[in-house]
Amino acid sequence: MTQQIALKRGRHSRVGQIYLVTFTTANRNPHFRNWETASFMAGLISSAEAWRRSQLLAWVLMPDHWHGLVQLGEHEDLSDCMRRLKGNTARELRRSHPYLGRIWDPGFHDRAVRKDEDLRVVARYLAMNPVRAGLVERVGDYPYWDAVWV
Repeated sequence: MTQQIALKRGRHSRVGQIYLVTFTTANRNPHFRNWETASFMAGLISSAEAWRRSQLLAWVLMPDHWHGLVQLGEHEDLSDCMRRLKGNTARELRRSHPYLGRIWDPGFHDRAVRKDEDLRVVARYLAMNPVRAGLVERVGDYPYWDAVWV
């Protein structure tokens, strides 16, 4: 069984549900180690156009992957939402940075956030990724993240 099929097993999209989503760059290539590329991608991911029906609550762009807290909107399927986000951002990034080649690996990992979980704790965990990875000493020093609570 392929990894992509295994990731889809048990996936159910529910309106209003909040998901912690992760997807990686193609071959874990650190496309976003470069400031210009990361800034461009951060702008694409956080744009209102990218989130027409769903809401992006928190996110962090790492050199070779992305994490987001996404609240699924009306008439939205999580797989379709992620496919649209990845497709649109890859197309725009390749248009301005054609030398990068393939941007994202296929598929994504998701976990539904339980109703009893504190969203701010989950968002803090997400935002602390650059600190845990040794990219910065303080989360405020890392420019490629945001949360609706900040």
